[in-house]
Amino acid sequence: MTERLPHEKGFHISWDQIHRDSRALAWRLDGKGPIDGSWKAIVAITRGGMAPAMIIARELDVRTVDTISVKSYSHQDQSEAKVLKAPDADIIGDGTGILIIDDLVDSGKTLKLVRDLYPKAHYATVYAKPEGRAMVETFITEVSQDTWIFFPWDMALQYVEPYRGV
Repeated sequence: MTERLPHEKGFHISWDQIHRDSRALAWRLDGKGPIDGSWKAIVAITRGGMAPAMIIARELDVRTVDTISVKSYSHQDQSEAKVLKAPDADIIGDGTGILIIDDLVDSGKTLKLVRDLYPKAHYATVYAKPEGRAMVETFITEVSQDTWIFFPWDMALQYVEPYRGV
């Protein structure tokens, strides 16, 4: 048998798919902001939330975009989440009117950390796993906990052996 990645259930996302799903998330969030249906700003959780946040900011015409850098993974190993860079405190405040975007909620550790800092923000992810689903108000697609999502910014095109071997 061929050697497999630690996460056998792989869900491969193309650039087209992340764009479509991020636009779908924007449509779901449209008109839901607390300021006459609009959002004051978007904060992307780096790095994975940056591409969806950019697409959502364009779709919802939000011009103020910042980042919060949280590290909770080293390659495919998850560890304690910690903030490396916080967004502008004058803009984000307690999170009121702020839309916080990430690509995925997995265990929920990253979003719990950010939620503790900005409890009044609205949390949205493109993809959600069951363990972290309660940490997010809005998402597009749920995948099983044992599914590993391969995002386009983490991949290169190459040959892959058939599942049952050659």
